[in-house]
Amino acid sequence: MALHEQLTNDLKDAMRSRDTTRTSVIRLLKSAITYEEKNKGATLDDEGIVEVVVRQAKQRKESIEQFQKGQRQDLVDKELAELKELQRYLPKQMSLDDIRSIALEVISELNATGIEDKGRVMGVIMPKVKGKADGAAVNQLITALLSSDI
Repeated sequence: MALHEQLTNDLKDAMRSRDTTRTSVIRLLKSAITYEEKNKGATLDDEGIVEVVVRQAKQRKESIEQFQKGQRQDLVDKELAELKELQRYLPKQMSLDDIRSIALEVISELNATGIEDKGRVMGVIMPKVKGKADGAAVNQLITALLSSDI
């Protein structure tokens, strides 16, 4: 089932069950998808929708971090619940070991020897893990691998 259809069906189910959090998250997500479609002038495929979901999840994570700094646990809980709903529409996330093995493979392919090669390595690895791994975590791992002796 395409993600468009799944979102529509999930929205109907959430409305029937009076799940306000889920209804709100799906409505916001569908709105962001529509906005992106209007900007691009084309209907998004599943990959495009996943990109929108990733951006929405990233916004929630940033909000959680800021609310924690502001000691607003009520808002942290709300954002965590929304993030949990968004994660239903993301592909299964890769483990750190999976990312590490891909990173080591890319580093050896490119003969990367130091931190100055980080841009090249990131350019090759990010399309491979797009939507399946957090970019900040990948960046941290690549930095650590290139800073140490491999």
